[in-house]
Amino acid sequence: MNLQSNDFELFGLSPRFEVDRAALDERWKTLQREVHPDRHATADAPSQRQAMQWSVRINEAYQRLKDPLKRAAYLCELHGVPIEAENNTAMPTEFLMQQMQWREDLDEANGLADLERMADEVAATRRTMLKGLQATADERHDWPALASQVRALMFVERFASDVENRIELLGQ
Repeated sequence: MNLQSNDFELFGLSPRFEVDRAALDERWKTLQREVHPDRHATADAPSQRQAMQWSVRINEAYQRLKDPLKRAAYLCELHGVPIEAENNTAMPTEFLMQQMQWREDLDEANGLADLERMADEVAATRRTMLKGLQATADERHDWPALASQVRALMFVERFASDVENRIELLGQ
């Protein structure tokens, strides 16, 4: 193992959007067992430090690979197309209109039923978008298009979080 390996190499996976989550989880457990700092508690200070670095590196890679949005963004970066979400917010007009409609619907929601309907609609949109990410990355290898799709999904994720927060507020 090499600290400079990319996340996919570290986990012995091919760099694809689609990953076997069970295999990823199992590999994470195996790697953590090997390098966990507690296993090196009696080692010298440099060895303990290295174990800590490995443990942190493995956890960071695992967090990126297990999350579809983070994994897609990471694939873009590996292929030289950073997401640049802070600087590049250009979206298709149709997508922006949908976002505006969702925001209006959220503002006008009159109860739990309205919010749950919105949460279901957003979840369905998210599932469709994730399938699109998979096709763009693994079939077409179109990294600029993938970056654009990731930025769009970031908007949807943010909105889904806003809906969930409103649902939680009603439950209090």
